[in-house]
Amino acid sequence: MKALNHQLFAFVLLLTAVGTVLGQDSKVGYINTQRVLTESASAKVAQAKLEQEFGKRQRDLADLQVSLRAASEKFERDAPTLTESQRFSRQKELSDLNRELQRKQRDLSEEGNARRNDETLAVLEKANKAIKQVAEAEKYDLVVDQAIYYKHDITDKVLKILNATGK
Repeated sequence: MKALNHQLFAFVLLLTAVGTVLGQDSKVGYINTQRVLTESASAKVAQAKLEQEFGKRQRDLADLQVSLRAASEKFERDAPTLTESQRFSRQKELSDLNRELQRKQRDLSEEGNARRNDETLAVLEKANKAIKQVAEAEKYDLVVDQAIYYKHDITDKVLKILNATGK
C-alpha cells in the first residue's frame, strides 16, 4: 500500500511538472529506455560480457541437471533389485546431488542478477548523459521515459550517440 501511495505521489508530481512545463511554450521529448537497454552498443557489450562471465556455469548446471535426471532414472530402474541399504544409499546420493544443484542454481541466479543490475546501471548512466546531450542541443524542457502518447521520440538520437561513443 505504501508503494502505491509513493507511486501515486510521484505521478501527481510528474503531472504537476508536466502541467507547469506545458503551460508555457515548451518542448517535451520521449525516450524508450527499453530500446536503449537492448539496442545500444554498450548494452550489447554488457550482455556479451555477462554471457561470457556466466555461460560456463550455466552449461555446467545444465549438465548437472542431466546427470541428476539420468541417475534418478537409473535408480528407478534398479530399485527393485537393490537391497534396502543400497536403496537408502542411492536415495541419499540423489538427494545430496539435488541439494547441490539447487544451491548452485540459487548462487548463480543471485550473482547473475547482481551483475546484470550493475551492467544495466552502467548503460543507464551513459544513456542519461546522451539524453541530456540531446535535450540540451535541441532545447527540450522535459524528457520522459514513460508516456501514453508522444510526439518527439529522441530514442534514435540517443542510440546514435551511444553507438558512436563506442562500448
